[in-house]
Amino acid sequence: MVKSLPWGQTTLIDLFDCKYELLIDKKLLSNFCTYLCKEIDVKPFGNPKIERFGEGNLEGLSAMQFIETSTLVVHLDEINLRAFIDIFACKKFNDQKAMLFSKEFFKSKEAKLKTLFRG
Repeated sequence: MVKSLPWGQTTLIDLFDCKYELLIDKKLLSNFCTYLCKEIDVKPFGNPKIERFGEGNLEGLSAMQFIETSTLVVHLDEINLRAFIDIFACKKFNDQKAMLFSKEFFKSKEAKLKTLFRG
């Protein structure tokens, strides 16, 4: 088997102790998707799809933004003040930049980052 270059990059960002008001606003979540795409230099395809899902302690906003050959998915946990951001892109991007932007946007006090190269 011939070893090939990675096909894509997946970055997982977990944010903790976020500002509550930033976790419950659909417009702000839409803005986050738009601004994050600019921050990591990927091209969004259409507008993000944003819905409120779940019940009880699992209820919260979720967003999915197609980006050319890729996706950005966000799940917000307003009860525990957390945000979970998954970025998949065939184009390499700066994962640290994505994490720092996300942490600042949601006013998070702690962030965890994991990046995998696919393929």
